[in-house]
Amino acid sequence: MSETFVLIAGACHGGWSWRPLAEQLRSAGHRVLTPTLPGLADGDDPRRHSLADVADFVVDLVERHDLVDVTMVAHSWGGYPMTGAAHRLAPRLRKLVYWSAFVPAEGVPLLGDVPPHYAEMFTQVAAASGNNSVIFPYEVFTSAFMQDADEGLQRLVHGLLTPQPMQYFTETVASVDPLALGVPASYVLCTEDLALPPGEWAWAPRFPQRLGNVPVIETPGSHEALFTRPAELAAALVKA
Repeated sequence: MSETFVLIAGACHGGWSWRPLAEQLRSAGHRVLTPTLPGLADGDDPRRHSLADVADFVVDLVERHDLVDVTMVAHSWGGYPMTGAAHRLAPRLRKLVYWSAFVPAEGVPLLGDVPPHYAEMFTQVAAASGNNSVIFPYEVFTSAFMQDADEGLQRLVHGLLTPQPMQYFTETVASVDPLALGVPASYVLCTEDLALPPGEWAWAPRFPQRLGNVPVIETPGSHEALFTRPAELAAALVKA
């Protein structure tokens, strides 16, 4: 059965990052939109927009294209703008899929949902940037985000990352209750994802619990499986 997917990228990523996975979905007959969010296009001023602007952009995208029965997928930080948009898009949504993604708690920004050493690192990088933005240090990216790729691919992808507006990490959105919203939600997790460390700060079980204890669908790969395991990830998103 053909579906319409809207794929919401994570921090420092644009629509370009979905291409290997999007091609897998399109080859199976699905319609796929891969927007680059405000503040994350090449040359954007990272100080220009708020997190609310990003949620507004997602809403406008879906309404402008008159999309219905939409499967919306968020990766990592993308869980914030997707959640912010979901309240207004509920009648147009088929389901929400959080892939290794933050599920916002009420009043809690991303900076409050990561280990303290990450929060400190982001704050320091933003302060030194000159424009209140964050880029993942290469060593962190290769060891925790994309450790299943060879050095050539790691350097290529890291070199394409866009500075992330720091305010997107310090602002928040209203939390979502899928049952009350009337939109099914799923959680997909890559088995080798180390972007959040095991234990207290791990992706699961805390984020699936915020969706009403939905089951976790596991698939191989790291946090950047959209590059390293696109076929398996595409299958998991369809299954979700």
